[in-house]
Amino acid sequence: MTEAGGVVPLLEPRGGLPPVVVTAAALAEVTGRLAAGDGPVAVDAERASGYRYGQRAYLVQLRRAGAGTVLIDPIACPELSGVDAALQDAEAVLHAASQDLPCLAEVGYRPRQLFDTELAGRLLGYPRVALGTLVEEVLGFHLEKGHSAADWSVRPLREELLRYAALDVEVLIELRDALAAELTAQGKTEWARQEFEAVLAAPPAPARPDPWRRTSGIHRVQSRRGLAVVRELWTARDRIASVADLSPRRVLPDTAIIEAARSYPASHAQLIKISGFTGRQARRHERDWLAAVARARASADDELPETASGAIPNGPPPAHRWAERDPAAAARLTAARHVVTTLAEDNKLPVENLLSPDALRRLSWDPPCPPDQEGVAQALAGYGARPWQIGLTAAPIAEALSLATTETPDEAGTGTGDT
Repeated sequence: MTEAGGVVPLLEPRGGLPPVVVTAAALAEVTGRLAAGDGPVAVDAERASGYRYGQRAYLVQLRRAGAGTVLIDPIACPELSGVDAALQDAEAVLHAASQDLPCLAEVGYRPRQLFDTELAGRLLGYPRVALGTLVEEVLGFHLEKGHSAADWSVRPLREELLRYAALDVEVLIELRDALAAELTAQGKTEWARQEFEAVLAAPPAPARPDPWRRTSGIHRVQSRRGLAVVRELWTARDRIASVADLSPRRVLPDTAIIEAARSYPASHAQLIKISGFTGRQARRHERDWLAAVARARASADDELPETASGAIPNGPPPAHRWAERDPAAAARLTAARHVVTTLAEDNKLPVENLLSPDALRRLSWDPPCPPDQEGVAQALAGYGARPWQIGLTAAPIAEALSLATTETPDEAGTGTGDT
């Protein structure tokens, strides 16, 4: 059956829907099949981010030529080191790999070789790189994506969810092959190889120093004591959510935290006037919420958080303040951004994939002296740029920085402003 425009809907996995692996014996059997298979292995994982605490995997899907599709329940089979050993020489094909690699590592699977179809799509200049979009545009198949936000922690998993999960790896290797051919045609194969290696080598993201500052709507809290309420409620909620294995926002919504930070509820009657505190989970922990607000109210002034979280540690201030604080740096950033934007357009890829915005800001704020090609190349390497990125950008950025340095701020079009 074909839809309008020649797009073919993918409705059933080839070979039918495989059973979910939930026993040691079944895991040993599919591990043997995967080891005997050929070529790359398509890999995906389903999490329950909006429902459970953390980012653990609740289903792992693999597909390899000669082995077919395998669905593994990592709750029933939490140790996949055997699968890891069986696939140690196989290239893993994932979409948006950085999202799934951490939860796969938790269960013992750590690919040594990678092909990331989302990242390949970005390097090739595709304007939309969601899996369903790329599969449709590149291969002509339509993937139903309506279950992406489902609660994958529920057992047993419904058949329609399992079918959806199996189809996610159904044509992933075909997509990989098509994108690899396009990378070759555009002369970007080596770029992609370096990017994939960087994804595999990336260390875990460091813990945020003040994660509570990411509470949605925090800009509405203007006082330091109000921010202390946000901090205390956020911390209490995170502890409760971790113990209950629930997404923090299912315990208490961000809106409730912000309203409490603006009204300082000190009693049951005041607390339940805020709608977010009347939910089933929130009601169970009323004492914790009132205690958190009380701690914030009782905090000494020197214990209160600052209203601003500050600049990037050991880095430049926000770019919108440069024109006032350092007009020359603002001129350098403008010139360097123009160069990188032009290069990205010429090479048909997003600006942020050519060079990270953070690297460009740091380079412009504190350029090498002199800002020649060698100095710029060394600085970019220190900021994590890959060789292909440095090869494309170092010389033109060095020229732009040198020209911006010889111009006055007015000539560079940045304005002066008071310091």
